Amino acid sequence: MARIEPLTLSSVQPSVKVTLDRHMCEWPEGITNTKLTLGRSLQAFEVYIQLYPLYESVEKILGLRLACLYAIALTSASSGPLCVAYFRKKMADSGECSIEHALTDEERITIEFGKAIARHYGNISDRIYNNMAGLFSTQDIIVLIAFAGQLVAMSIFNNVTETEPDAYIRNYWPEGPML
Repeated sequence: MARIEPLTLSSVQPSVKVTLDRHMCEWPEGITNTKLTLGRSLQAFEVYIQLYPLYESVEKILGLRLACLYAIALTSASSGPLCVAYFRKKMADSGECSIEHALTDEERITIEFGKAIARHYGNISDRIYNNMAGLFSTQDIIVLIAFAGQLVAMSIFNNVTETEPDAYIRNYWPEGPML
């Protein structure tokens, strides 16, 4: 049971409703329990929702598969099963059924980077950072780090509020190790 119940669409304040409607137009994935919980604070909603344009940038940099693997690495290392389930579904919807098949060197380095950021609160080794810097531009690294911070923050929010998973991702809920 969630510690903070999500709002219902019929009970949100008009200013929040306008923001949720605008978000729905830009991101037609729907209004989730997380978004309805964040909707209790318009400011919090607007800050956290910046995760979406950041993810689009990450996907442009990494491609869909690696963007999802990176997100899963970040959220599994920050114990965020709700976000893990979301990105597992995103991979499955794209036709990518398995995250366990042989990883490329770029995928291994990127996953290690994501896990290290989440596990060590950004205090990563020079080796891990330099491996990423050898693959991506400085601008790309900035986007990847900003996304990591936002996604880990989202996992923390969901963990603290004990946000219930939405029905559409329940089949993707992690059992055992997440990545």
